[in-house]
Amino acid sequence: MIMAGDFRKGVTVEIDGQVWSITDFQHVKPGKGAAFVRTKLKNVMTGAVLERTFNPTDKYPKAHIETKEMQYLYADGELYYFMDTESYEQLALNADQVEEALNFIVENETVTVRFYKGTPFSVAAPNFVELTVTATEPGVRGDTATNTTKPATLETGYQLNVPLFVNEGDRIRVDTRTGEYMSRV
Repeated sequence: MIMAGDFRKGVTVEIDGQVWSITDFQHVKPGKGAAFVRTKLKNVMTGAVLERTFNPTDKYPKAHIETKEMQYLYADGELYYFMDTESYEQLALNADQVEEALNFIVENETVTVRFYKGTPFSVAAPNFVELTVTATEPGVRGDTATNTTKPATLETGYQLNVPLFVNEGDRIRVDTRTGEYMSRV
C-alpha cells in the first residue's frame, strides 16, 4: 500500500479497480484547512487522463508493472508484431498500444513492452536511437547563423529539425523522450 502523501511521478496505483500512473502531482498546504494532494493520473490500459485530489493519508495498493525486452519484427495492417528474445514467442499489439514508440522504431529494434497482470499495454522505444535521414533540403553554403535548423524526415516518417550540415542519407542519433536531434553518427 502507498499513501497519497507519498505519490511521485511514474508511480502506478490501483484506484477503483483500474491501474493509474501518476503523471503530475502537487502537495498543497493551504493556510486554512487540511493539506491535500492534487494529481494528474493516466490510465495505463486506456490512456484516459484524470485530475483528482486526495487526502495525504489515503492508502491505495501499488500496481506492479512488469517489463520485458522484445524485438520489433514487422507491421501487418493494424497489428505490430514483437518477439520475446528469450522464448521466441510472438506478440501482436494494436496501433494504440505502440503509438508512442512508432516514430522511433524500425524492424529488428529492441524495445521495452510493459505488462500488467500478463496483459501488454504499451511499448517504449530506447532512450536514444540511430535513424537515417530520408528527406531534407540541402544546407546553403555561407548560411552559418548560430543554431539554424531545417526540417528533416527520418526513415520512420517522423519529422524533426536538424542542423544545416545534416544531409539526406546521414545517420543521426535522436532522443526519443523529447524527439530532438542529438548528433550525427
